[in-house]
Amino acid sequence: PPAGYPPYPPPAAPKKKKRGVLIASIALAVILLLCAAGGVVTFLTLRNAESGEGAKEPAVAVDEFLTAVYQERDADKAAALVCSSSRDEKQIAAKVAEVEKYVSAHQNPRFRWSSPKVDNQTGDRATVTTKVTMTTADEKVADQDLRFTVVKKTGWWVCEVA
Repeated sequence: PPAGYPPYPPPAAPKKKKRGVLIASIALAVILLLCAAGGVVTFLTLRNAESGEGAKEPAVAVDEFLTAVYQERDADKAAALVCSSSRDEKQIAAKVAEVEKYVSAHQNPRFRWSSPKVDNQTGDRATVTTKVTMTTADEKVADQDLRFTVVKKTGWWVCEVA
């Protein structure tokens, strides 16, 4: 044979694709994505859920809240009586600290309030008013009129104090 170009090399053997590994990897990625999405949806759904039952009546919710703040001075208990959309532990703790400050600054202060009165109730929302009175041993008296917005979810919850 005449001298010429060298023959072409034979084609390389095709690489065997590992389709099983590829399919398993894709399936695992899809499962992880679905789990993560489910976790996010669950978190967003439950983060504003009320824990507990709430009070049976709007006035009872206000009375329990006032007791926790003014008599027991328990910020955690007060926070547990506030609806989740308005629950701000720092703000509630600040109010309890303010009451503590009054207690330490005055002679034997006592807090009482008029029986909470439901002024307006429409379905799952009510407005409740009361007057908080602080009386000291040296006969100083201070009054504060309060208006509460209370909502019904799994019971009645304090949502706003004005």
